[in-house]
Amino acid sequence: MGDAFDLIVLGAGTGGYAAALRGATLGLSVALVEREKVGGTCLHWGCIPTKALLHSAEVLDTINEASHFGVAADNPRFDWDGVQQYKEGVVGKMFKGLEGLIKARKIEVVRGEGAMRSPTTVAVGDRQLTGRNVVIATGSAPKMIPTLTPGPRVITSNEALSMGVPRSAIVLGGGSVGSEFASLWNSFGSKVTLVEMLPTLVPLEDPDCGKELAKQFTKRGISVMTGAKVEDVNVSDDRVTATIATNGKTQTVEAEVILVATGRRPVTEGAALDAAGVQLDDRGFVTIKDGFETAASGVFAVGDVIATPGLAHVSFAEGMYVAELLAGLNPRPIDYNAIARVTYSAPEVAAVGLTEAQAREKGADVVTKSVNFNHIGRAVILGASGFCKIVADKSGAVLGTHFVGPRVSELVAEAILAVGWEAMPEEVSQFIHPHPSMSEAFGEATLAMAGRPLHTA
Repeated sequence: MGDAFDLIVLGAGTGGYAAALRGATLGLSVALVEREKVGGTCLHWGCIPTKALLHSAEVLDTINEASHFGVAADNPRFDWDGVQQYKEGVVGKMFKGLEGLIKARKIEVVRGEGAMRSPTTVAVGDRQLTGRNVVIATGSAPKMIPTLTPGPRVITSNEALSMGVPRSAIVLGGGSVGSEFASLWNSFGSKVTLVEMLPTLVPLEDPDCGKELAKQFTKRGISVMTGAKVEDVNVSDDRVTATIATNGKTQTVEAEVILVATGRRPVTEGAALDAAGVQLDDRGFVTIKDGFETAASGVFAVGDVIATPGLAHVSFAEGMYVAELLAGLNPRPIDYNAIARVTYSAPEVAAVGLTEAQAREKGADVVTKSVNFNHIGRAVILGASGFCKIVADKSGAVLGTHFVGPRVSELVAEAILAVGWEAMPEEVSQFIHPHPSMSEAFGEATLAMAGRPLHTA
């Protein structure tokens, strides 16, 4: 193919490979530059492997609860090597499929670290690639607290994926990553302390979700500390000791490891973005204009390297948008308000649109309705706890929907349509949900919102 392309993509994670695949489909010649493996963090160190581990944990939890359903399953145990083998099998299958898809679309994968030399030139080792356009999709990496030194006792999610289950753990950060690992390790028998500086877990979500998650975590045996500040961490050869202040009191917690899950940072080092005139903000994110174009003409950026929601499905949408733009199409702008957010713990948290507080801040005349799963027949059958909460304008559309419970990541899809299409509760309530099903939670909430409650007060 040579070294001249219509499109050069730096980074083969979700945003990068989405841009490459869509661009190739639309007839662009594409070079995809990747220093590790195509698929990036999501496929190899994030979304897919963590959810595979969480599924193994769910299976173990189900067996442990079998007697509740009249099924004898005595002395269940897990084989960590087998769990890891299952996880690697899932990742390997998807990796092979992605490589085949890239090959089928005649995308050239250039192995190595790409460094920009100009807005149209990227150096990869001894090669000089030229492109009419460049997409920066170099992704993100876990943040480390500056006062802590990474090591066997101080880890990030990257190390947590493949290490054994610790006997005890302190998890710093009650967002999605921290909550998922706290849930996972607890299922496999670890004594977990989950520490969140803000007042509720999953602090980006509606506070009702964070409170319900904390309630169910506590019931499972996870020690949840919210509104908590870590004042000191002492690391020795065999343990970690943290001094934590909460509610005006200080206590000391010891554990085998401490997991730092306080967020992720954009990765731009090594890409020589300044040589192309690409600018960064004070947090290290690539700055963009409308259409994801950077300060350098013809150079675009997508995914975790820009300050949009750090979600794999957001990266997919952004990568596809830029490819369609460069191919001469007129793609519809991305509606970030209608993008679902999910924490895959047990229970799961899923949401789309505005929280109640955000809706009030925007001046909406807010009305909310919540349906507890104990009103939903299928949830009672499954022994599921949680709720569905709808936030709406009193005289207008559904503004946000929030779930806590098992597999609510599958329920939120219907709510995406309601929020994205600015549906009226009266309209949505006309759709009849199958009985018994978990989807009735959303149906019952819309009925209640429309003044037609059936199984709820």
